[in-house]
Amino acid sequence: MKNPTIELENKYCAYNYHPLPVVLVKGEGAHVWDDQGRKYVDMMSAYSAVSHGHAHPRLVRTLVEQAATLNIVSRAFHTDRLAPFLKTACELSGMDSALPMNTGAEAVETAMKAARKWAYTVKGVADNQAEILACEGNFHGRTIAIVGMSSEPQYRAGFGPFPPGMKLISYADADALEAAITPNTAALIVEPIQGEGGIIIPPDGYLARCAEICRENDVLLICDEVQTGLGRTGKLFAYQHEGIQPDGLILGKALGGGILPVSMFLARDEVMNVFRPGDHGSTFGGNPLAASIGLEALNILVEEDLVAQSAGKGKWFLERLLQIDSPLIKEVRGRGLFIGVEIDPDKATAREVCKRLMERGLLSKETHETVVRLAPPLTIKRKLLGWAAEQIEEVLDEMEALRKAS
Repeated sequence: MKNPTIELENKYCAYNYHPLPVVLVKGEGAHVWDDQGRKYVDMMSAYSAVSHGHAHPRLVRTLVEQAATLNIVSRAFHTDRLAPFLKTACELSGMDSALPMNTGAEAVETAMKAARKWAYTVKGVADNQAEILACEGNFHGRTIAIVGMSSEPQYRAGFGPFPPGMKLISYADADALEAAITPNTAALIVEPIQGEGGIIIPPDGYLARCAEICRENDVLLICDEVQTGLGRTGKLFAYQHEGIQPDGLILGKALGGGILPVSMFLARDEVMNVFRPGDHGSTFGGNPLAASIGLEALNILVEEDLVAQSAGKGKWFLERLLQIDSPLIKEVRGRGLFIGVEIDPDKATAREVCKRLMERGLLSKETHETVVRLAPPLTIKRKLLGWAAEQIEEVLDEMEALRKAS
């Protein structure tokens, strides 16, 4: 039976997503409900945006109180909400200053603009010659400039020509970084763990070596932690697993507490001070409502110890998933509550696994048809993680039995 809501969306919405066939109407904690009243465990967290859980009471209260007070005035004026938010973000990250935006892609674009202007005004690169390095398999967003440095054919097809000055190198290969650097290289923008790429974890020491190479060559190291930041991997920031401090940091998704789009680019002063009034901006970036939500989201992370929760529960969940003995599994990998189960494409598709899990009340989503992404709210109870592992194991057993019988 066709769902009228899905049919209506299909009629009027651009076909740029391929969602699972479920209509969600309510969320609370780690659970969501569909339009038929059925309850699900959310193992996606909106690609890490709902790290605090759905409708966290403190965030909802902050939203209501601030919405009734002051929402949008643009950056043409100061407000009492922005400075405390940026101060907390800088103190937690060890950065000197921050530039607030809305979406992760906007924050990435901000980082790219900062890197280029730094190259011209500080490093001394000739005008219009600056290069930015990115890694194959990256996902930094969907704008024209950003997909110009993507290695995914579909992300690029039909959208060229792309801005010059982008160069791709192999991921998890520090030697490739060293070989690619020229006097015109402004920055390396890198995900400490590639999320959309399939939860790809580089070898230990990779990021530290990248930091060393960048420092030796006067190149900025900018970490894109839109998905991995704010406790997702069991550290406040994923780069902390390597004990480094990048020159720039990109945050989004969970920064908005699963309620609003909130993002920012943070950097040390030498980088951020290249901006002058009129260089860059956003009507909505840093608005009082977003700043209030962002500050409360950061406070909750600290006060409820969500980073440690992610580390402990993630370790336990990963170990439980590694115990699943199924020929359909090619590999299980992850850090914190950021885990991917790679499915052997010769035996099944990740989407088929996700659809069968949905029928059992577990919501996840495939990445590149081969990886089942498991990134629940950091607040999820361990009991629910155990239940999720059981559903995954049983679904894989069912699919293997069907495959053998066919």
